[in-house]
Amino acid sequence: MKKVEAIKGFSKLSKSGKVAWVISNHFTGDKEAFQLLETYTHPDGEVQKLHDEFIENTLSNFYMPFGVAPNFLIDGAQYTIPMTIEESSVVAAAAKAASFWMQRGGFKTEVVSTTKIGHVHFVWKGKQPEVLQQIIQDSYQQFIGESEHITANMTARGGGVKSIQLINKCDLEPNYYQLEAKFETCDSMGANFINSCLESFAKTLKQVVSSASELAKEDKYLQILMSILSNYTPECTVKSWVECPIDEINEGSMPNDEFAEKFVKALKVAEIEPYRAVTHNKGIMNGIDSVIIATGNDFRAIEACVHAYAARNGQYSSLTHASVEDGIFKFWIEIPLSLGTVGGITSLHPMVKFAHEMLGNPNAKDLMKIVATAGLAQNFSALRSLITSGIQKGHMKMHLLNILNQLEATDEEKEQLVEHFKNRVVSFSAAVKAFCDLRGIEQPKQETR
Repeated sequence: MKKVEAIKGFSKLSKSGKVAWVISNHFTGDKEAFQLLETYTHPDGEVQKLHDEFIENTLSNFYMPFGVAPNFLIDGAQYTIPMTIEESSVVAAAAKAASFWMQRGGFKTEVVSTTKIGHVHFVWKGKQPEVLQQIIQDSYQQFIGESEHITANMTARGGGVKSIQLINKCDLEPNYYQLEAKFETCDSMGANFINSCLESFAKTLKQVVSSASELAKEDKYLQILMSILSNYTPECTVKSWVECPIDEINEGSMPNDEFAEKFVKALKVAEIEPYRAVTHNKGIMNGIDSVIIATGNDFRAIEACVHAYAARNGQYSSLTHASVEDGIFKFWIEIPLSLGTVGGITSLHPMVKFAHEMLGNPNAKDLMKIVATAGLAQNFSALRSLITSGIQKGHMKMHLLNILNQLEATDEEKEQLVEHFKNRVVSFSAAVKAFCDLRGIEQPKQETR
């Protein structure tokens, strides 16, 4: 590894200057590194300029596959869902579940709530919390009025501030309080709106406390720690579910009642066993994250929120559930999804705009329903494989092309090897052996994967 000296003012260099510095300081094959960056740079200068301005210190682009899962019937409407992900089996699994349930009435959904939340975190050393509570309650209109320049447009669209209240957290940390505010942001992601409102509330809070005649002089000192939205949104939730009579499951690999029984029991394991629940929920997020990325939303915020929600009862547990009652099989998910269809990069990134148009330009509530359904479909396919043929059979079939690409197989060799494995179990070692046998070369010694 080369020894690299620290650099000052890197962000002020031109793009070509940044590229030159990175390549000269971190690569020995300068020409190859430069060509790679050029290969992934968009040929349209205006499109590339747009991408360059999304973040700082851009060198090139990092491509990920943009695929689609067709045949999703959601609340009677048919969708082709965009999915951006590199994991080989995700899109195929979602599409397979969509086709399965299209024949059985499709997916049903319900948006439960769309409330988002944020806090002004502050320190107050006063001795009468009930007095502070009353001051804030009596000043509600002042909080609203002094933030009106921020909330006017949102209020006109049917959103805005829903509530403001004092939360006493002194039992957890001495003198620690929160001014908790709840918001409706309509079709917007709302992060900038919420944070701007909270910073306004913080100024108003200091003002009303410092001028409160009910407080002694020494009780008027208040220190604002920070004003920030929370990505934990347990009141911004959506449900998606499927159901059908057991005798209509017709899965094929086992009797209907056995399939339903094993499916429900597998869900119970994910509900009670965190080791299983983490992997179970990761599979759900394969479907959810891929749609979140394709539609220009923040998958990191969604991930953080979802996993906190999965542990809300004191133990990490499954996000999905299943039951059989009176001969009816039901499978469902209820999940917090704080999404937007305006703002952010939704109107800037060309592929994001393409994804929204393909979905019929949904509003935020409709997008919540679509995303939750993608997660449910993904989980159905995963569990269906686990309790029947096993997860590796389908996954490794999809992974076969990745292995063959690593081996630099030709198109003709890929075609022959895909046919070879049509009725065989795929593994890395088996693929390498078949490839070497096809070429008539000695098999290299490599670790299995």
